[in-house]
Order: sequence, then structure tokens, then C-alpha cells
Amino acid sequence: MAAGFLISGVGALVLAIGTIIQRIMLKKKKVGVKLYQTAEFAAIVLVSLPLLYFFWKFDSQALELKNIIILVIIGIFSIVANLFLYYSMKWEKLTHIEPAKLTESLFVIILAVIFSFIFGEGLYERDLRVIIPALVASLALIFSHIKKHHLTFNRYFIAALLGSFFFALELVISRLILDFYSPITFYFLRCALIFVISLVAFRQNLNTFNGKEKAQILFVGLMWVVYRFVVYYGFVHSGVILTTLMIMTSTVFIYLFAWKFLKEKMEWRHIVAAIAIVASIGYVLLT
Repeated sequence: MAAGFLISGVGALVLAIGTIIQRIMLKKKKVGVKLYQTAEFAAIVLVSLPLLYFFWKFDSQALELKNIIILVIIGIFSIVANLFLYYSMKWEKLTHIEPAKLTESLFVIILAVIFSFIFGEGLYERDLRVIIPALVASLALIFSHIKKHHLTFNRYFIAALLGSFFFALELVISRLILDFYSPITFYFLRCALIFVISLVAFRQNLNTFNGKEKAQILFVGLMWVVYRFVVYYGFVHSGVILTTLMIMTSTVFIYLFAWKFLKEKMEWRHIVAAIAIVASIGYVLLT
């Protein structure tokens, strides 16, 4: 479990880095939401492609009709989630929409518990020693980042909230078919599906970006490949809820980076939330 914590820590760090660069890219006037989505998933596919030589795994069960349908549903939910998230990130500060983004972990925990009663405990945990600390950490994060003006549910906050829900839904559903792939194979197929749909539906010109911007998007693509590898690996080997708890440390990194590079304010309540996360993880590791 300690090894899982270290791996999840890496995932949390790359999630924070990727989120900050995303925000920087989306702030550019020429970069629309549809353009950025198409470009980012093109980058993820390019980064993932050479890794398939080393990490390819594809069981025949993945070709069963029900599992193909699940993969398509995951792709559709992912497209919806990303469009909502990019829209909110383009027009609102990270610190203002972070409470909505933080609900993703809460949604994952709730959905995983619900799915455990539908599909059994083989795929999803129902251990209160993990569920309760995860809920405590998630709620601490959400409430520590809420201010009065955050509760003005403007269109950007609602978009981030919807994005969080659809991200949680596609993550929890992914566990149903993860055993048929390696994490890299699954993420490649998921993102290739999203890229093709985005390219056909949005018809964006990827040459809009200059060389430096393309390099930044490729770097973000690399961050997401590492992050999702950690998440999917954790889901299979450590459990959905425990992995979600450990990934919550990304919020600490996001606020540090937002304060350092985007000049966004970090408050004492964020430190309290970080302590709650560390305490929750420590409890799970020691019990």
C-alpha cells in the first residue's frame, strides 16, 4: 500500500502540472474549447502510441459487444466532461472553480459505492475503513475552498460541476473493463476514440498553434498519460476509492502552482484541507 501511495503521489503531481499548463493555454484568445480538445487528444494519442510497444495488452473479452458499448459510453462521457471543464477553465480562475472540480472525488466515491452493490465488491470497495476517510478528505477539500462568491452558481461554476460529475462517471464505469487492457492500452483507445470524434465533429485546424504551443500541448499530453496510467493501475491494484483518496493530494500541488505561476491567492484553509488529506491517508495506511 505504501508503494501505491508513492505512485499516486506522482499522479497527483502530474495532474497539478497538467492543469496549470491547460489553464495557461486556454487563456489565449485564439484557443477555443473545441480546438484545444482536439489538439490535446491528438497529443495524448501521439505520446501513447510508442508506449504501446512496451505495454500492449488486449484480451479477447474486450471485443464482446457489451464491453465495446461500455468503451463507447466512456468516450462519450469523457468528451462531455472535457468540454464542460475546458469551458469553465477558459473563462474563470482556477481558484474560483476549484470547489466544483473537487466534487469529482466525492462523486467517484459515491458512485463506486453504488456500483459495488450493482456489480459486487470484486471491482469496487465497500470497506468503511477506506470509504469514511475518503469521504472526510473529500468533504474537507470541498468546504475548505468554498467562499460566499463561490456559491454564486454562475455558468462557469456549473460547467465545472457537470464536468466533475461526468469525469467521475466515466472513471467508475472504466473499472468494468479495465481488466481486459493494460492502463496504457485502455487510455490510448479511449483517447483515440475521443480524438476521432472531436476531429470529425469540430473540424478544427491544428496548425493554429505555433511550435512552442504544440510542444506545450504535447507536454500536457504526456502529463495526462502518466496521470491516467497511475489512476487505472491504482483502480485495479489498490481500489477505486483508495486511489481517489491518494490522488486528492493533487489539489495541494494545484494551489501551490497557481499561487506561484498564476499569482492566484492561497489561504490558510487550503493548508487545513491538506492536513485532512494527509491524516485520512495516514489512517488508511496504518489500519
